[in-house]
Amino acid sequence: MTKKKILITGASRGLGLAIAKKLSADYMLILHASSKDSFTETIPNSEFLCADFNDSDQVTDFCKQLKKQHGDSLYGIINNAGITFDKPLNYQPDKEIDAMLNINLRAPIMICKTAMKIFGLNQSGVIINISSVVGETGNAFQSVYAATKAGLAALSRSLAQEAAALNQEHTIRVLSVSPGFIQTDMTDSIPETIKDKYLNMIPAKRFGKVDDIAEAVAFLVSDKATYINGTNIHINGGLI
Repeated sequence: MTKKKILITGASRGLGLAIAKKLSADYMLILHASSKDSFTETIPNSEFLCADFNDSDQVTDFCKQLKKQHGDSLYGIINNAGITFDKPLNYQPDKEIDAMLNINLRAPIMICKTAMKIFGLNQSGVIINISSVVGETGNAFQSVYAATKAGLAALSRSLAQEAAALNQEHTIRVLSVSPGFIQTDMTDSIPETIKDKYLNMIPAKRFGKVDDIAEAVAFLVSDKATYINGTNIHINGGLI
């Protein structure tokens, strides 16, 4: 039996890589990063589709290639790629604001647009947008990042309703996942005083691991989760 195809963006490291490793046994994977050189590990049952999501022309071409090469068998989208530049908004350069808006929000919107066209024809599909706890709580010095992550959660809720209105089979799902404080190379640079502050706020009294998120995504994308739709799943150890 032919395995279903799932696109994972930002799959070369951190959370995206953990999700790819978890899903590779059961699905054919389309792995995204800005370039193939970003991948340092081999993932079974996978191929590359690379683009710089800060470049709108490359995003357009990426979506065209996704539909052309994989439209007949694409089943899942996991919009995971994201960046942050942590600083006060009044000192944030416009180029950093644009990059976060482009990579964290615009690119996922365009990929969702392409996916909805494909899923509408196939009458089946799942989109999981990786949001963040700060999209709900907010966070000082992450105003733009938090705004993009809140946007992904809102996008997911709205698209789930659109899918229900436009597709008679009702087998297209859209949801978001909001990780809390997860140990990745993005968080390694955070000062210890800030880490201690967050640790004291987490009832589980530990930071999350990438596998905590990968396990949840694997369940949510599977047929075991067909009644989970249009919602935002928090995985944060009880932070909120």
